[in-house]
Amino acid sequence: MSILEAVVLGIIQGLTEFLPVSSSAHLRVFAAFFNWPDPGAAFTAVSQIGTELAVVIYFRKRVWAIISTWCRSLFDRGLRSDMNARMGWYVILATIPIGILGLTLEDYIEGVFRDLRLIALNLIVFGIILGVVDRMARRERQLEDLTLGRGLGYGLAQTLALVPGVSRSGATITGGRLLGFTRPAAAEFAFLLAMPAVFASGFYKMLDIGGDEYAGWGATFVGTLVALVIGYAVIAWLMRFIRTHSFMPFVHYRVALGVLILVLVQFGGLAPEGGAGVG
Repeated sequence: MSILEAVVLGIIQGLTEFLPVSSSAHLRVFAAFFNWPDPGAAFTAVSQIGTELAVVIYFRKRVWAIISTWCRSLFDRGLRSDMNARMGWYVILATIPIGILGLTLEDYIEGVFRDLRLIALNLIVFGIILGVVDRMARRERQLEDLTLGRGLGYGLAQTLALVPGVSRSGATITGGRLLGFTRPAAAEFAFLLAMPAVFASGFYKMLDIGGDEYAGWGATFVGTLVALVIGYAVIAWLMRFIRTHSFMPFVHYRVALGVLILVLVQFGGLAPEGGAGVG
């Protein structure tokens, strides 16, 4: 992978990781459209470390409060009812489902799940689900209203993100809206919940960088750095946007992109497995 490809893919990763439009789908589709080799699951996972560092920086006060209070609550019983201590447990427990399924379905994630037709269908179907849930959901719950059951509901929703085209943020935000959380609250916990799974996946997939992977260490580092910078700007914009707007613009975009991919595949503009392979 050239540095130019890494920069372009890093920009795409940063732009799409937090929007409910599926970053893995965009990386896969963009590479296929320009007839580049599939950047691979390893590049995708490692570059997401950059976007999750953006989450840590943007929500640094909340992240520090959760980590510090949770650690102190292990020795101070009086802190165990504190919201930040409880959120620490919710994030940990809600991460378990995606961890188990991620390891179980690893071969599928790197293979059949990256077929462009499946990606297109996921963009359309889960986009429509997001739109319906966002329009019908109650809107009064805040992060302080999280419980263990609701946290696990988020965690189950996050497991859908293992399939390219679903969108990690889209799946977890949809789950949060279905549970009655406001758009900002649903998005914030979705981003916080993603951190353990994304960091674990990224560091795990680092073992695959180089070797038979198309993206080498240099390109992966550049893509990750670019994703961090762009991702931070996108978080800041999105958190302002959803305070006064619905998710419908993203729903329309997902459906339009999914239909376009299916049309291009049907008429030979894109091969379903286009861009696959190395070199």
